Amino acid sequence: MRVVTAGIGLRAGHVLSLLKESMPEVEFVGYFDPQPTFLHMIGEDIPRFDDVETMLAQTKPDLFFVGSPNSFHLEHIKQGLDAGVRIFTEKPVVTTKEDTMELAALLAEHGTDSVMVGLVLRYSQHMIDLRANLDVLGPIVSLEASEHIAPYHGAFFMRDWRRMIRWSGGFMLEKCCHDIDIYNMVTKSRPKSVASFGGRKSFVPQFAPTSNVENEIMHRKPSVWESVDDPFHSDGDIIDHQTAILQYENGASLAFHTNLNVPDEHRRFCVMGALGMAEGDFVRGNLQVTLRDGSVVADHDYTQMDSARASAHYGADHMMVDEIVSFLKGEAETLPVGVVDALEAGLAAMAMDEARITGRVVDLTETWAEFDGYALRQ
Repeated sequence: MRVVTAGIGLRAGHVLSLLKESMPEVEFVGYFDPQPTFLHMIGEDIPRFDDVETMLAQTKPDLFFVGSPNSFHLEHIKQGLDAGVRIFTEKPVVTTKEDTMELAALLAEHGTDSVMVGLVLRYSQHMIDLRANLDVLGPIVSLEASEHIAPYHGAFFMRDWRRMIRWSGGFMLEKCCHDIDIYNMVTKSRPKSVASFGGRKSFVPQFAPTSNVENEIMHRKPSVWESVDDPFHSDGDIIDHQTAILQYENGASLAFHTNLNVPDEHRRFCVMGALGMAEGDFVRGNLQVTLRDGSVVADHDYTQMDSARASAHYGADHMMVDEIVSFLKGEAETLPVGVVDALEAGLAAMAMDEARITGRVVDLTETWAEFDGYALRQ
């Protein structure tokens, strides 16, 4: 299995190292990255290329990993499709509605199986167990959910290249597309209309640290490309808090809240159906399913998971890579999530930001009509 990568940041290095661990026959035959800070995670002796096109032509890989900053994804995916190579891209796949439709047209030509995506939460044990219990809930009526990250992680976003919408696509797209995707999955639907509010109120100059302890916290997670030192005086234009209300095509509704400055972080969800409810927290490691008569039909505790495999994304990174390896070897016919799911979650995230910026309810009817015109779900 010959593998190349565009981008060798911390995330790419981590996923690729897991791939090598799960699939020892993997051979890294090339990389493109003007600043390969985490190359040591996959090996220092890998050939370096000055551009993706040359790398793909000369190495003829079996798999092309797209781990570059989000705004470069479309360009690199197009080059991979042109080269006829299977692609794994990190989320979000693209950063604008226009790029989404351009990629949809390319996928209609090349096939959706040509691109795999890193929406890792779909692979988590939480979601495996939730999917197994969805039918007992009856039709999904409403949901509430949140992704709240700790100050050290929020500060990373405010220092990193992800702080700039032109590179990341915005925080809701960059970070919360995971969450949007799994609630699309839960409802078996897509958002029809969206309202949203938010802004930047925590990572502002007046709340800059006054102690060495807090300052150390704000620099705990390293940033490399196009980074700045001070998250409280940075030029970033992403939000640090946002609340959204979504109505789905099937009538279900979701209230979603994210905040980048929560000392006791959590990632919670509560799914309420006509016949029962499911409530869980990725961070606290639990999931409980309760029927309307009060009986508990599932009660999972994930806190005892093998610590070596639970170190990232609640254990889902290892699970994702293991399933992808099975898929690549032909041992599994499908994956839990595909590129079409990712693009739909991305369009929803973009609509949430549009609603926040314009102060209006955004109707997605025309967006879905345009997207569905490419007939990617057949």
